[in-house]
Amino acid sequence: MSQFRPDWKSLIPVVPDFPTPGVAFRDLAPLMAEGDAFRSVVGELVAPWRNRPPDFVAGIEARGFVFAAPVAVRLGVGFVPLRKRGRLPPPVERVSYELEYGTDALEVSRDVVAPGSGVLLIDDVLATGGTAEAAIELIAMVGASVKAASFVVNLPFLEGAERLIGLGVEIAALTEF
Repeated sequence: MSQFRPDWKSLIPVVPDFPTPGVAFRDLAPLMAEGDAFRSVVGELVAPWRNRPPDFVAGIEARGFVFAAPVAVRLGVGFVPLRKRGRLPPPVERVSYELEYGTDALEVSRDVVAPGSGVLLIDDVLATGGTAEAAIELIAMVGASVKAASFVVNLPFLEGAERLIGLGVEIAALTEF
């Protein structure tokens, strides 16, 4: 099993005041560009679920796609994209939610997740938990349930993990800032 090496934290810089003033954005692009680090991170995201794979892996647009799709391939299950408003053909379900810096909406195609399925949700960063909570609600709208959620980075001072645990979702994160 691979390890999230402490020195790889240096590959996740903070970008101050992005996308709006007051937000400290954690940019995972340099980590994804480092082949060894990216491969290891995907392996670490897979590890907790290898012996109990979900029926589907869902990724949140856009950086969640980068991690969720290879995790789904390694687990041998389907990938479900959760997209921003207006990017999927109908019929879709939609949930609006609040971000640390505004509002947005996520959509899922109605017919891609079998009702009763268990879903592993993956995103790059867990901050306030608002986006993940919207994703959990969206998956429920199509008759499935998010059993667990994995993140590359957790920002514990924003208490998103507690929010999701309160919804009964098992949480895993590879590192924290």
